[in-house]
Amino acid sequence: MTSDAAARKHSIDLQMAHAIRFLAADAVQAAKSGHPGMPMGMADVATVLFTKFLKFDAAQPSWPDRDRFILSAGHGSMLIYSLLHLTGYEDMTMDELRNFRQMGAKTAGHPEYGHAEGIETTTGPLGQGIANAVGMALAERMMNARFGDDLVDHHTYAIVGDGCLMEGISHEAISMAGHLGLSKLIVLFDDNGISIDGGTDMAVSDDQLARFKASNWDVQAVDGHDHAAVAAAIEAAKASDKPSMIACKTTIGFGAPTKAGTASTHGAPLGDEEIAGAREALGWSAAPFEVPDDVLSAWRAAGSRGASVRTAWEGRLASVTDADTFTRTTAGILPSGISEAVIAHKKRVSDEQPKWATRVASGESLNVLTPIVTELVSGSADLTGSNNTKTPDTNSVTPSDFSQRYIHYGVREHGMAAAMNGIALHGGLIPTSGTFLVFADYMRGSIRLSALMGQRVLYVLTHDSIGLGEDGPTHQPVETISTLRATPNFLMFRPCDGVEAVECWQVALENASGPSGFALSRQGVPTLRTSHTDENLSAKGGYVLAEAEASARQVTIMATGSEVHLAVEARATLEAEGIGAAVVSMPCWELFDEQDADYRRDVLGTGVWIAVEAAVRHGWDKYIGPEGGFVGMHGFGASAPANELYKHFGITLDTQYSRADIKHVKKSISRIYSKETRT
Repeated sequence: MTSDAAARKHSIDLQMAHAIRFLAADAVQAAKSGHPGMPMGMADVATVLFTKFLKFDAAQPSWPDRDRFILSAGHGSMLIYSLLHLTGYEDMTMDELRNFRQMGAKTAGHPEYGHAEGIETTTGPLGQGIANAVGMALAERMMNARFGDDLVDHHTYAIVGDGCLMEGISHEAISMAGHLGLSKLIVLFDDNGISIDGGTDMAVSDDQLARFKASNWDVQAVDGHDHAAVAAAIEAAKASDKPSMIACKTTIGFGAPTKAGTASTHGAPLGDEEIAGAREALGWSAAPFEVPDDVLSAWRAAGSRGASVRTAWEGRLASVTDADTFTRTTAGILPSGISEAVIAHKKRVSDEQPKWATRVASGESLNVLTPIVTELVSGSADLTGSNNTKTPDTNSVTPSDFSQRYIHYGVREHGMAAAMNGIALHGGLIPTSGTFLVFADYMRGSIRLSALMGQRVLYVLTHDSIGLGEDGPTHQPVETISTLRATPNFLMFRPCDGVEAVECWQVALENASGPSGFALSRQGVPTLRTSHTDENLSAKGGYVLAEAEASARQVTIMATGSEVHLAVEARATLEAEGIGAAVVSMPCWELFDEQDADYRRDVLGTGVWIAVEAAVRHGWDKYIGPEGGFVGMHGFGASAPANELYKHFGITLDTQYSRADIKHVKKSISRIYSKETRT
């Protein structure tokens, strides 16, 4: 290339970066809110990445072997929206940019998965994106081990900011990636030294290069405004046998004449005068929301340069023997045979009537399901033996063997949950993993995003009550299950025995539009479903386990999980006294609430309602009413053997009745029926 040609190329590259800068600045100004500084600062890095390295085809955004791009610093959302528009994603029109942050627009304040093509994950909570990227990179290696280089061979790129790296989840994520040697993961650090409050030196003095290097990453530092230097660094990162971090030294709000390099560009419009000054300083004469033809043409060429690579890939897919499996799993379609296996397992459990802890029942369910659902990959946060998530069909993933199906996440609950989101988002695998229920609080941010994005991520949460015993109140999640039940689009299962456990697993697997959690006991519980039925009763969330026999139903006892057998025993006592009592098992409130009103009325019945659960009352009032009886926890637990704890807190049959609950029931029945007589 001649020096003149090189100069022209350099000029068009700069103009392409300026297009990002001014689309971002103009959109934020029009919205009167947003974050212009980061897109303006990282425009050069993004231009190099999208024009020279990123493997994608804007015309086919869902191509399975595309490179993944994650904007972890999600507040800089106009960076990705500008890139999607410029490269030619059909649904990211200029009108969408004009409507940035407005109701109904695809251009939300932070990138939202599912709102527009090309947005690989929802980011906003800082640190989530880099942890998602680790999960995506891991999924790429695991899918590659299954299907080979011809079908799976791509990189995962993430742009992160100072805030992402301050969050604790970032350390969990980078530690995991470094241990596994995820060499196809490349992180581009927007090293601008600015946070909302001002310079990052007010709060942090970490040597990020040293931190990543200590976690077994390849590290580099470059001038983030030098296109050639950025390109050379990415080229070197692609050749590394480690995950790579490139610290790109940038100026936040690059080009703004008085505000560049300051916190004032972070989260507020620049103002008309400042934007005009930036246009003059950078030689950008185009009006707001206009891109010169030659610049747009160059960007559109970048967006279509992957078309031939994609076409060649499609040819390879058509010729391989396992194309059907690849297509099925990447589409999220389950294999056949699940229902038959579940029914056979249920019959066996009903016949044999084991007294399993429900964590064991969950493990037995996985033993049945993992040979059939080969895309189901499991793991644990260093609690494999407690969570029962490892089966004979799931051996350990290691840095030298990604062909296996069991991931040792270590004591990294939040990183684990976020990585599982990344695995699910990548496609082709269904992630499940385990920890104690109480540690769901360490995963809450990622669980919430699983639900927000509608991802099939399955959380095994054992030791679900005071029944875990001696570990004490720090490990007894009396309030945790109610907070998870409050999460929209999240199915929270608490099965009562081995039959319900496998039914719940089937429902969770078949729910492709959201995550599920399993609250599972440490202590053994009897099999209550002793009469086999092919129908999945748990699929309706709640059902009559035992109907009243002594008389018409006068009392309904509702319970979940390890307390359902106590409800059954209480029913027997009431029936012996001539009181018609029914037991309703409620393994999943969310599914029960979705049933029609007639079904719910039939299940709940009339009369006196009592709920039994070794957790706090919160949420039960919608079923039992404010005057309904509740047998459960009213505060935190204690350290003692499980049986003693249940007695101490009044969650046993004998203790219930020593507290005169039977008298309360009789008085309530008498009051209700005398009122009916009077009316």
